[in-house]
Amino acid sequence: MNNDHAAPAGIVVDCDVADGVPSVESPRSEAPALVLVRIFTEPLGTVRLTLPAQGLTPQQLAAAIVAELGPELRTRIEDCGLSFAGELPIDGIAPIRTPRFLESRALVLRDGPSITVALCTRDRPEGLAAVLESLRVQAYPRLRILVVDNAPSDDRSERLVSALARDRDIEYVIEPRPGLSWARNLSIEKSDGEVIAWADDDELVDAWWVAELARGFVEVPGADAVTGPVIPMELQTQSQIWFEQYSRVHTGRGFTRAVLSPATAHQQSPLYPMPSFGCGGNMAFRREALQRISGFDCALGAGTSTLAGEDTAALSELLLAGGTIVYQPTAIVHHRHRREYETLRRHMLGYGRGLTAYYASILAHRPQCAPELLRLSGRATRYQLARRRRRSVEPAWGLPRELVRANQIGLMQGAFMYPVARLQASRLKRATARR
Repeated sequence: MNNDHAAPAGIVVDCDVADGVPSVESPRSEAPALVLVRIFTEPLGTVRLTLPAQGLTPQQLAAAIVAELGPELRTRIEDCGLSFAGELPIDGIAPIRTPRFLESRALVLRDGPSITVALCTRDRPEGLAAVLESLRVQAYPRLRILVVDNAPSDDRSERLVSALARDRDIEYVIEPRPGLSWARNLSIEKSDGEVIAWADDDELVDAWWVAELARGFVEVPGADAVTGPVIPMELQTQSQIWFEQYSRVHTGRGFTRAVLSPATAHQQSPLYPMPSFGCGGNMAFRREALQRISGFDCALGAGTSTLAGEDTAALSELLLAGGTIVYQPTAIVHHRHRREYETLRRHMLGYGRGLTAYYASILAHRPQCAPELLRLSGRATRYQLARRRRRSVEPAWGLPRELVRANQIGLMQGAFMYPVARLQASRLKRATARR
């Protein structure tokens, strides 16, 4: 089955209303569009709409933004000394006083922790070059970049980093053991920052990404980890649109900061990542917190038979150990969603496997959690039934049955894959120790 479209299916628009509201052209007769709305660089939220064939004028886009984000706009506009009468000026906004968001960023740049950004990569030098270029413009003063090449089949990434390191502070190391968790754990060993942040080699980081991760640690002093939202880089194929629908529902927390800790366990259990605590492509940990949880489980994640789940397991373990996670909505990365249908199908299988493998890892490391997991199983069943009902009344929201089925197959496989992957990781660790 191939549901990819050769022609562009939709678009992503980045609009800072302080600079003005643009017109938006439609790539075809009707096209889905996702508009990331900012004001004075601060991300406020997203507006999802269907573009008519003639596109949208600035006035029409401004009206759609106000309809979706009116209260947030009012707060920010009045904060900078202006009045808001319910209409967004299309020519931009000239503040009377400096917005508090920008004032607080100055404090973050001054007082934030030292941060090592670790990029774990394997045989994707083009994507690695793109994310490294997006890191070049970061204004954060205490930033170091570490590239961890995971079991590479050639030296393309090494040659790329060697060329870039002539005028930038980038370190390159190889982790010969295949598996994302091995690479993440080597990142911890090789980094020297107070905080270690991860982005993926199929992403671009926002211009203020590092500073906004640091904001989470500065403004919530007890934070052990900070995560942020993932916005699609493009929506050029139907598969990318489907993936965005899936990820928005399963992992999205919107644009409201959330602080997860033992004090919030009654609202969201550390064992139930719906919505997600965060994802591996946009997360940062204090070094001490990573040492407290013994890093990442090498039986989980890409490169193992479980395919995913190492990020969720680490964040969950941190909460179980009494730690605090801050979801910081202004720390954005832009992800290139899977363009090809078959690749998306494999990833849907992987997300299912990773989730139940994560639960198997919890039982292996914390068997005392079994009663709580049993209690949560009823909640998970109700969640799945609600999803099915929603698909029946909102067919555009749902994924094709084949993708849903792939995810369900993965859910059934993950718990059985985890013991095998754990045995393989143990053997690999012993073999490496002998060498």
